[in-house]
Amino acid sequence: MRLNRIIANVTVLLQSIRSEARRLLCILSIFQFFSLSILSTSCERKPLLHLYDEGDVSLDLPIVDLDLQVYWDYEIGYDITYDWRAEWYYGWDETDQSIFGPIGYTEPSIFELRRYYTGDTPLAPHNSVLATTIAGHSFQGQYEWGFWDILVWNQVYTLDGVQSLHFDEESTLDQVTAYTNPSMHASRYHAPRYTQAFYEPEPLFAAYDRAIEINRNLDGFIFDEERNVWVKTLGMELLPITYIYLPQIILHHNNGRITSVQGDGNISGMARTTVVNTGQAGPDAIAVYFHTRMKPHCDKAGEDVDIIGGRLMTFGITNTAANRISRADDLADANRHYLDVTMQFNNGMDSTFVFDVTRQVRQRYKGGVITVELDMDTVPIPRRRGGSGFDAVVKDFEDGGTHEFEM
Repeated sequence: MRLNRIIANVTVLLQSIRSEARRLLCILSIFQFFSLSILSTSCERKPLLHLYDEGDVSLDLPIVDLDLQVYWDYEIGYDITYDWRAEWYYGWDETDQSIFGPIGYTEPSIFELRRYYTGDTPLAPHNSVLATTIAGHSFQGQYEWGFWDILVWNQVYTLDGVQSLHFDEESTLDQVTAYTNPSMHASRYHAPRYTQAFYEPEPLFAAYDRAIEINRNLDGFIFDEERNVWVKTLGMELLPITYIYLPQIILHHNNGRITSVQGDGNISGMARTTVVNTGQAGPDAIAVYFHTRMKPHCDKAGEDVDIIGGRLMTFGITNTAANRISRADDLADANRHYLDVTMQFNNGMDSTFVFDVTRQVRQRYKGGVITVELDMDTVPIPRRRGGSGFDAVVKDFEDGGTHEFEM
């Protein structure tokens, strides 16, 4: 009897232990469920900062302001801003659009991104580069803790698929140089210095920021819940470093004397290269080749005129960072700038007219309208046979208005 009583007590005790164990296991399971739910919700709302030795963060690039009226913000007098449309009589039709492209800048959508890691030392020389092509204005990737330099420029787009703009990234990692190549066209009328005309570069935007710190506390970043990533908007400006000029030659009293143009033109004394990082144009001056059209019977303040016009893209004036100066007086331009266009007369002869437009190019150091007004009553019709009739050189056109025609 005593043995049976002991066995019964042990059985009851074991059942009690099993019941308690099941209760504790149930409580533990519920606790684990709520713990995992809380941890999961926490991760979605705000990621931990110390999970890795490198940070997975996003850098947002600035947006381009493409309005020419805003970009060509020259002050031409007290409380008077530059209105390029008031000076532009040539216009811009569908044919111009197909030949030259848009009259203004087009916002780029694909960019070349270059990341330079300088470790714990800000503003240090570049020893390596991470190259990436991105679409849009945001790049998400991993960064080692420390300081970074960021360079970005747009991927080049051309109407005809032939790119004249090239980049030198191999000579030094500390800067990228953009340059344009010689064209197949001679520049005889700027000899002996400019014997070869160069192709105009395609539109180029660039931005550069240095000593961007990415530390373990992610100072300067904010958390984007939608993308579940830490984001920093860069303070650099994405600006054009190629400049648009709109040359126009207004023919007064033409009366059919000049019937067409050869379709090309040159402006001399412009830079061949620019540093993408800084927008500083190089020292090498060239003549830049561009296309032209002639439009008859245009209206200029009630007068019927013929106009020769076009659109020119260039790196600007040599040794100048045009986006960093605020007035033409800050220029140190040692070159004169000549515009030449070859015109066809009604007797079949053609002549190249050369105009000194130095003052206008310097005043519009970020681009703008360049206007030449030519009274055809003062221009003799060439009579020479067997080639070009003559070269009409308009000397000191802007200052004195003296026309000297070399026969």
